[in-house]
Amino acid sequence: MNREDGTQRSTSTQYSIALRVSLDNVPGVLGRLTTVIGEAGGNIFAIEGFVAKGPLLEREIVVNCASVEHQGQVVEAIEAVEGVELIDWWDRTFRMHEGGKVEVLPLCPVGDRDDLSMAYTPGVARVCTAIAENEALADELTIRKNTVAIVSDGTAVLGLGDIGPKAAMPVMEGKALLFKEFAGVDAFPICLDVTDPQEIIETVIRLAPTFGGVNLEDIAAPGAFEVERALDEKLDIPIFHDDQHGTAVVALAGLENALKIVEKDMSDVSVVISGVGAAGVAIGKILLGAGVGHVVGVDSRGAIVEGRENLNAEKEWFAENTNQRKLSGSLSDVIAGADVFLGVSAPGVLSVDDVKAMASDPIVFAMANPDPEILPEQVEGLVGVMATGRSDYPNQINNVLAFPGIFRGALDAKATRITEGMKLAAAEAIATSVTDADRSPTHIIPSVFDRDVSVRVAEAVAAAAIAEGVVRSEG
Repeated sequence: MNREDGTQRSTSTQYSIALRVSLDNVPGVLGRLTTVIGEAGGNIFAIEGFVAKGPLLEREIVVNCASVEHQGQVVEAIEAVEGVELIDWWDRTFRMHEGGKVEVLPLCPVGDRDDLSMAYTPGVARVCTAIAENEALADELTIRKNTVAIVSDGTAVLGLGDIGPKAAMPVMEGKALLFKEFAGVDAFPICLDVTDPQEIIETVIRLAPTFGGVNLEDIAAPGAFEVERALDEKLDIPIFHDDQHGTAVVALAGLENALKIVEKDMSDVSVVISGVGAAGVAIGKILLGAGVGHVVGVDSRGAIVEGRENLNAEKEWFAENTNQRKLSGSLSDVIAGADVFLGVSAPGVLSVDDVKAMASDPIVFAMANPDPEILPEQVEGLVGVMATGRSDYPNQINNVLAFPGIFRGALDAKATRITEGMKLAAAEAIATSVTDADRSPTHIIPSVFDRDVSVRVAEAVAAAAIAEGVVRSEG
């Protein structure tokens, strides 16, 4: 079914529903049901296999919908089909989250007194004493060697904003799931009910003995900068703010391959970054480290340039280290002649005219989620390479390509911190996962389901940590 404006509904698995139905086993009933679902705009994703025996058939059907409202419309349409009884239906996304998405499992059996005497008292006291005498043993004899804290205060969750720590839990659980699935890292969500960055800092410092690393997540800027900086200074374990550095690593990897497509050199190109918050600042830093020729950042008030009033500490750094040409004005003012646009800002801020004003074969990474700075269909034929943060377009800039492997490598090397060099190594590992033969304008980033990527990233990060000497010495 089309919308009132004539456009087709865009269905998605995130709005899929499962329907338990009973059908009269007579000719035409199943056909009527599938037709009605299609006329209601639903897209049948799966039908439980069956053999038609007996007077009634009870089966499960999965239908992708376009919204919560659309789910109700599909259900209502099914309820009206003659010969069909709707027994039950549920939202598959909510069903997946019931009871959470991660759990703790034992690694050793406790089947008798002998097992218990080693796993717990009295044998465990021997291990405690050994660690008390040599704390470095905690990295070998406890979960610390493979455990990461995913810390959030719920102040900047996805595109939802400040929704609080309890509402942030599903995202942090999802992150833990990805850590385990893609890198074998045991990560645990720590959602804090705090009111300022200093409380996050103090809490994480007290929790640090339990964890081998800390992944900061969905903490609003500029507090996120303060938290990361303080924890990096005070703790001897890797601290990584994924919203900043994960985005920056994958964006750089994509840019490396995009530049090969358009046959331009990193040192020669000019880059405009839209959005100079946590992700934008991190992208600027990693681009400078990679040798990009000219970088200029633009926020809602215009270009970041030395002398502009009311800049926070991070934007002051950005002004001092970028925009050597002293460009000023709006995004449209500074985009003219630029080779690359990297957006981590807001929907629709980049116009078609802006893209037309860029250099030949422009590269556009519109990474705002879920709605990008400009849609790929708006600039088809105008750009050399286009990327977004969405999975329904080619070239998704997805952090899952970075953070699992980065922490795997840091933990394996017993790194005390994560350096810019380690991030550059991760970006190079991701970029080279796309071979020369496979590279194309619609394939500059490997699939998130390529399990070899996290292995390559981990190896590169561990090697960089060892080379830079940021690893814990054996006690």
